[in-house]
Amino acid sequence: MNLKIATAQYDISFLEDWEAYRVKIITWIDAAIAQGANLLLFPEYFSMELASLFGKEVYSSLSLQLHSLQSVHNDFFEFFQKLAQHNKCYIQTGTFPVAVDTGVYVNRAYLFYPDGKVNYQDKLLMTRFEKEQWLISPGTGLKVFDTEYGAIGINICYDSEFPIIARKLVEMGANLILVPSCTDTVAGYNRVKIGCQARALENQCYVVQSSLVGTAEWSEAVDINTGAAAIYTPVDRGYPDDGLLIKGEMNAVEWVIGDIDLSSCATVREQGQVFNYRDWPFQFDSVN
Repeated sequence: MNLKIATAQYDISFLEDWEAYRVKIITWIDAAIAQGANLLLFPEYFSMELASLFGKEVYSSLSLQLHSLQSVHNDFFEFFQKLAQHNKCYIQTGTFPVAVDTGVYVNRAYLFYPDGKVNYQDKLLMTRFEKEQWLISPGTGLKVFDTEYGAIGINICYDSEFPIIARKLVEMGANLILVPSCTDTVAGYNRVKIGCQARALENQCYVVQSSLVGTAEWSEAVDINTGAAAIYTPVDRGYPDDGLLIKGEMNAVEWVIGDIDLSSCATVREQGQVFNYRDWPFQFDSVN
């Protein structure tokens, strides 16, 4: 069964009010649905534009942003839950910093289902900025999300740079890994991009990256954003020779859309020119 994925190169806005946010998101989603998308992927920390609703004292403070955003968390949750149901699609809403205890925040990636169900994956590994300046805490545990198209996993940005995390997801059944990302330099973007491509090659699966783009000088958290969205594939028979199905224009504001078939992963793992997925355990034997 073909799955049409829309992955966002999303720009941060300074919002006048909640209605401005609602209109912006609906416009984005309508554009993807009009092109037949079944699954929509937004970038890591794309929710941080909501901090602009609280005034300069809040959006200029890393800690106050996190605290104030909790007051709109339920609105955010219910808004996207209804949008997924109304449009009969899956929406992975990038990430939202969620308070799990007093003063303790995790970087949470929600997946909204067309039937109203919701699940999430928390980011496992923190960048230096998150750990040392923003004081975001790591989550625990990995999940695989069952959908009508097949099993899906989520690697949040930096998590995609560590092969064991993705490997555990594919061993749990995932043939598609979503990577919402937020990077402020070209080097940072390339680290995530290279990680995504490597994970697709190693596991003979699909990996989809979304990117936050543009500048938001008012924000202490997401002031500079650089990147491009893309859909990466295995590098083998039946796939692009470079493992790149489609990639957006660097730093453009746009949807990047492509069709994939998750059932093809089983075929390439059995009939491919190479057996990266199957041979994974043997790499350890060869160096011992």
